[in-house]
Amino acid sequence: MATTYQRDDYLDSTAEFTDNIEKRETLGKVFEILFLIGLLIGLFVLALLLFDIFRDGLARFLSPGFLTETPSRFPDEGGIRPAIISSIILGIVVIVVTVPIGVGAALYLEEYAPRNWWTAIIEINISNLAGVPSIVYGLLGLGVFNYLLGFGPALISGALTLSLLSLPVIIVTAREAIRAVPNSLRYASYGLGATKWKTISSHVIPYAIPGILTGVIISISRAIGDAASLIVVGAVGFLTFNPGLFQRFMALPIQIYSYITRPEPGFANAAAATIIALLLLILALNGVAIYIRQRFTIH
Repeated sequence: MATTYQRDDYLDSTAEFTDNIEKRETLGKVFEILFLIGLLIGLFVLALLLFDIFRDGLARFLSPGFLTETPSRFPDEGGIRPAIISSIILGIVVIVVTVPIGVGAALYLEEYAPRNWWTAIIEINISNLAGVPSIVYGLLGLGVFNYLLGFGPALISGALTLSLLSLPVIIVTAREAIRAVPNSLRYASYGLGATKWKTISSHVIPYAIPGILTGVIISISRAIGDAASLIVVGAVGFLTFNPGLFQRFMALPIQIYSYITRPEPGFANAAAATIIALLLLILALNGVAIYIRQRFTIH
């Protein structure tokens, strides 16, 4: 009798286990379908947006002189050359300023800073700064760079303001990438007699570069496409010369804003064409960053 009881109990347990597997598989399929629907909705909205932009702006984008001439007060004439040059310079300055400072700050917080309440406060504030609206950074840049340092409404003021905007995102993402490096690599390096800096430069940074560059891509893309902070700092919507670092400047988002505020219908097409140029510029910057990331990724 004891043997029969144990066998029945075993069969019941097996049936219950099989039912649980089927329930988990069904639940997994439901979530897979939900995630797929979310992805398809995002792709559909993106495709719809791109279709609308290219339908309105492709002809104007391909028109002669659109990328090489200065703006005009007529919608079907002129181009966006000063805005393109300004955006490229802004992007370069932002990368030069934010990457060393952001990665350095992340390395200090993860590898050197003591774990105490002061460090915790700094970390919380950096994370909060990543969510501050860009117009607030614009007001900060207006006060510090335009008035306190005396740069005025020049391109350098806009670039440094965008650098402030990008810095918290780079620090947060770089910290996450550095934190993801296994401690076993550090211990193995210390075990071989390497110094802390040698361990960081030879093992931590190379393994963290893909994650760091991902944060740089996201941050720079946000900075290049931002208009609110540049409007506050003093970017203009019409320029007839190629801007320098200490001259008045415009940018592609400002050019788009300038076009869509004009009543003539032709400027809507010019705005769509400028959006195409902005997308291509961001894609080019992202392509360079992705190439560098793949180049330095350790397999």
